[in-house]
Amino acid sequence: MRPRTLEDYRGQRHLLGEGKLLRRLIEQDCISSLLLWGPPGTGKTTLAEIIAATTKSRFISFSAVLQGVKEVREIVAKAREEKAFHGRKTLLFVDEIHRFNKAQQDAFLPYVEQGDIVLIGATTENPSFEINAALLSRSRVFVLQPLEKEDIAAIILRALQAPEGLGHKELSLSQAALDELSELAQGDARAALNALEIAAATKESGELSAEELREAMQKKALLYDKGAEEHYNVISAFIKSMRGSDPDGALYWLARMIEAGEDPLFIARRMVILASEDVGNADPRALQLAVSAQQAVHFVGMPEGRIILAQAATYLATAPKSNASYAGIKAAQAEVRKSGALPVPHHIRNAPTSLMKELGYGKGYRYAHDAPDGFEAQNYLPEQIGAKRFYSPTGRGYEKMIGERMAYWEEQKKNPPRDEE
Repeated sequence: MRPRTLEDYRGQRHLLGEGKLLRRLIEQDCISSLLLWGPPGTGKTTLAEIIAATTKSRFISFSAVLQGVKEVREIVAKAREEKAFHGRKTLLFVDEIHRFNKAQQDAFLPYVEQGDIVLIGATTENPSFEINAALLSRSRVFVLQPLEKEDIAAIILRALQAPEGLGHKELSLSQAALDELSELAQGDARAALNALEIAAATKESGELSAEELREAMQKKALLYDKGAEEHYNVISAFIKSMRGSDPDGALYWLARMIEAGEDPLFIARRMVILASEDVGNADPRALQLAVSAQQAVHFVGMPEGRIILAQAATYLATAPKSNASYAGIKAAQAEVRKSGALPVPHHIRNAPTSLMKELGYGKGYRYAHDAPDGFEAQNYLPEQIGAKRFYSPTGRGYEKMIGERMAYWEEQKKNPPRDEE
């Protein structure tokens, strides 16, 4: 059912619509090396074959899973012959190019630079992370989007009617069943066609029901790869929803990860980080609850663990927010990098030996618990830094009380007691 021309190709109008850059490059035979980046079933391989056919190039399909550098050299040798004797370009299509390591990707560089081949790489991963920078700089990246529901529907109907598809059978779909399958495919044409083929396998005629198609699909094909970019996109959306105090968004992205089979302990660990980074002392109980959730999920397991994760996510999302502790440690680290290892003031040094006491270690230190309110106005920073502020509590939640307490201490520091002789 693979389309053979641009006119038959469905989807990617932002790339292949009339007047769009990629369409112009194909029609004018100006294609240079490029990368097609998009989720599964969006037409990357099909587009590469159409480019080769339209530009009358010799098409070679190459799998990063099954082949290696040795085969690349053989292909290039043949490509040079074709170019020299027949004037025909060789389009080398490398499926799943991200599966090559950086050294293997380097093998393509000299042949791309010399024009021996036109390289078209297909990847479901973000090229910025997975493709060698040198190769990436020599290739134009085109991003393919999940197919629209109407494009999936058109592909399904064509498969039902075309002689090379299921046209030899007398099968039909109700509009409800067509809508159901188009929705279940989640923009993946391959998933839709596979489900249609399975549903039609035991029928020679008649109408395929929505129930039969749901059974063939089993469940929505969620785009989520635990080692890939979408993994980081979804966890990012989850974290940002909690940080933005949106419990509904947090629950949605949590559900996406659970349904896709994400490790629940990974989710719990990220919530522990957020509890300290984004809630902090505005609600000190948040960290306690997040750690308890991590331990409970580890103890209980799934599927019941999802309830614990949901409780923690909604608590964190609705808690008052403060990143003052996070900002404070960053500011303190910046100061350390700037000023280096300054000496510890003598009055707060440890003095376990008589020699250290003679040298002044610990001299002038005032024990805070001896003060009436448990606070002694003395300096705890190196003299070179002075009275620098790293932690600035917000006025939200419990941190409002912390701020008031710190303001009181600041007033006390203005009138410190005299150092003991």
